[in-house]
Amino acid sequence: MDALIKNLKIFAKQNFPETEVTSYLKILDIPQEKLEKYCHFNKEFYTRNLVHKEDDFEIIVVCWSPGQMAPIHGHEGEKCWARIQKGSLQICNYEEVSSNPITLNVVGKVLGSPSYLDGPADIHSVENISNDFAISLHVYAKPFDSCDIYDLNNGIKNRTKLQYYSKFRKLC
Repeated sequence: MDALIKNLKIFAKQNFPETEVTSYLKILDIPQEKLEKYCHFNKEFYTRNLVHKEDDFEIIVVCWSPGQMAPIHGHEGEKCWARIQKGSLQICNYEEVSSNPITLNVVGKVLGSPSYLDGPADIHSVENISNDFAISLHVYAKPFDSCDIYDLNNGIKNRTKLQYYSKFRKLC
């Protein structure tokens, strides 16, 4: 993790150049045992486990039990990358077509396996459609504490406060 943090600090000084950050994260090699100490699963919901946070970026390990899903959500206009570390996740990216009522178009849908990198994403949903556990590593440039959740059935979006399940390996 130290090398990742060091490199993200360098990228932060350059305002997170998308091509360079994407290339770096695609080849990133974090041994599973380094991630495991940050992994906390819950059978009821996916968990957001904070690894590192500073003003310019944060690193989160997200743990997904089988069948768990993050609803369609935005990233506050900030850059976000999600890298699958273990298992497989279905990632669906969207673009907003209309704000009243909320209408989104699917611009990409993929079933990603380990080392698959999504991002930077603006609006997406993530789902563990497999019967296995999954782990993803998320890098957020300019951390944010709330985001929009898109309710396509009712054509609205709602603000939601984000929470961590653990911080720096300790449960909240």
